[in-house]
Amino acid sequence: MNISAVSHRATPECAYALDEETVVVTLRTGKDIVLAGIVYEDPYVDEISTDGKWHGKRQPMRLAAELRDHLLWSIKIKPPYKRLMYYFEITDGKERMCIYEDHPRPSSENSDNVGARFKFAWLNPSDVVSPPSWLRDTVWYQIMPDRFCRHTGAEENPKFRKWGDLSNYDHHDVYGGDLRGICEKLPYIKKLGINGLYLTPIFLSESNHKYNTDDYEKIDPDFGTEDDLKELVQTAHSMGIKIMLDGVFNHSGLGFFAWQDVLKNKKSSPYYDWFFINDDDFIREDFTTIDKRYYSFSFWSGMPKLNTNNQKTADYLIGLCKHWVRDWDIDGIRFDVGNEVAHSFLKRLYQEVKSIKPDTYLMGEIWTDAVKWINGMEYDSVTNYLLSYTIKNFADTDFNSREFAYDINSCIAMYPEQTVPVLFNFIDNHDNPRAIELCKNESVLLQKLLLLLTMPGSPCIYYGTELPMYGKMTPYTRACMPWNEIENGKYSEFSEKVRAVIELRHRLPQLRGLDVKFIIDDERPRLLHYKRGSIEIYLNAGEEPVKINADKTVLLSEKYENGSLFADGFAVFGND
Repeated sequence: MNISAVSHRATPECAYALDEETVVVTLRTGKDIVLAGIVYEDPYVDEISTDGKWHGKRQPMRLAAELRDHLLWSIKIKPPYKRLMYYFEITDGKERMCIYEDHPRPSSENSDNVGARFKFAWLNPSDVVSPPSWLRDTVWYQIMPDRFCRHTGAEENPKFRKWGDLSNYDHHDVYGGDLRGICEKLPYIKKLGINGLYLTPIFLSESNHKYNTDDYEKIDPDFGTEDDLKELVQTAHSMGIKIMLDGVFNHSGLGFFAWQDVLKNKKSSPYYDWFFINDDDFIREDFTTIDKRYYSFSFWSGMPKLNTNNQKTADYLIGLCKHWVRDWDIDGIRFDVGNEVAHSFLKRLYQEVKSIKPDTYLMGEIWTDAVKWINGMEYDSVTNYLLSYTIKNFADTDFNSREFAYDINSCIAMYPEQTVPVLFNFIDNHDNPRAIELCKNESVLLQKLLLLLTMPGSPCIYYGTELPMYGKMTPYTRACMPWNEIENGKYSEFSEKVRAVIELRHRLPQLRGLDVKFIIDDERPRLLHYKRGSIEIYLNAGEEPVKINADKTVLLSEKYENGSLFADGFAVFGND
C-alpha cells in the first residue's frame, strides 16, 4: 500500500461545514486504494457509554474524484451534537490500514481507543461558507471603460484618439470610452445573455487602465460623473444586470493624497505608515523599486504598496467599499492583487460590507490555489485561473481528455463544495492574450466558450470575445470595441453562436450545478465526453470525425451532422 500518498488534515481544506447541520470530510489516497471508510462519533461519547470507551460508527466513503496521482474520497455527516471525532479505514484489496492523526496503523492493531483521532471541534453557523445565491445564475461580461464605448453626442476632446486607431500607439493613449457609453450599450449586453457586468477601475488615475488610483473618491472625468455611474447601476438593475467594481487596494497611484503627503513630509506625515517604506532616502527618479526603498506592486515605483495591516488605512478603504454598496447599490467588488492585502483587513471588510448588503459579492484576484481566503470571512470567490489553464491546455495543445478530467477534478476538489459553483471563471481577460489568438479557428474558440459555460462556476466573457476580437499583447488585447463593424453585421454569425451557448446555460440548471462526470475513451483521447446531470456533452478536439451514439435530443451543436462529430465541433444532448 502506498501509504505515503494518503493525506488528511482536520482543516477547512479537508473538513468543512457545508451548512449548519452538515460536515464534509475528504481523504486523499493513492490510486491503489479500492475502498475507504470513516469511523466517527461525538468526541465525548465515552462519557456516556456503558463501558466508558469511545466507539465509532463505520461508514463507507464515496469516491469523489480521480486526480492525476491521487483518489479523493468524500462523505457528508450530520453530527447531532455539532461535534465530530474520526479516523479512516482504507484497503488496497490486500492490506488494511487505519489512518489516525498521529500516524497510520495496521487494522490488526486497531481498536476504537488507540491512536490520535481527527476532530472537527464544533459546527458554528458563522463558519459556514455561504456565497450569494445569485452568483450561480450569473454570466459576467468584463469591460475596460476607456475601450468599450464613447457615448453618442460626446464632445470632441483633443486628448482622445480616433476610436479604434492603433497606429503609432502609445501606452498612455486614451480613446474616450465612458460610463454613459456603457449605459447606451446595455441592450446589446442584455441581448447577449449577460446578467453581470464587471468594470475595471473607474476612479481618477493618470493611466488609461486606472490600476494606479490617484483618487479613490472621484470617478475619472474621462469616464463621467457619479451621476453617470448611478444611472448605469439603476438602468442595469432594471434590466436584471448586476454591477461589480474593481477595488485596487493593494497599491495606489503616485497622485494619491496620502502618498503625496508622505513625499512632502516624509516620516512626519500622518500617512507614513499607510505604506511600506524601508529607506529614509526613498524619493528617487527610478521606475523600479528593486532596491527595496519602498514596496510596490511588481517593482513598479508608480504603484506604492498600501499597508492594509494599518488600522487607519483599513478604515479609509473599508469606508470606500461601504459607500459604494450603500450609496451606489453596487453588487460586487473585485479585489485587485487580492492575495497581497492583509487577511485582517479582508475579515473586517467582509463583516462591515455584508452588514449593509448581505448578498454583496466579494471576489479576489488570485492566480493560484486560494483556499485560505475562502473561509466565509474574506472572499466569496476568487479568479479561477486553474480552470482557464485547463481549458487552454486541452484546446490548444495535445492534452488528452483524461488529463483534462484530472485537472477539472482538481479545480473542483480545491474548494468547499458551495464555493465551486460561484468561482470566477474565464478564458481571457485584460491581463492575457485574447482567446482567439491561441485557437486555430473560430470553432475552437466556440469549444472553449462551451467549456467555460458548462463547467461549475460563474463564467465571465471579456468584452469582444463574442465577436471575436484578436490581440496577443497590449494594446491589442485592450483594443476598442468595433461598434461600426458590429452594427454592419460583420460579426453577427459568430456572436449569435455565442449567444446560443449562453442561453443554453441559462436554460439548463444542470449546467450551473456542481456535478461533472467524465466518460473517458482512451482510444479517442481527443474526444471529450462529459455529463452534467442529464445533459451530455461531446467536443472533438481531434483531426478526424467521430461517430456519436446518443439517444437524446440535440440541444446545440457545431460541426455535427447525422451522428458524426467533425474536427473542432461539439454537440450537446438532453431531453429538452
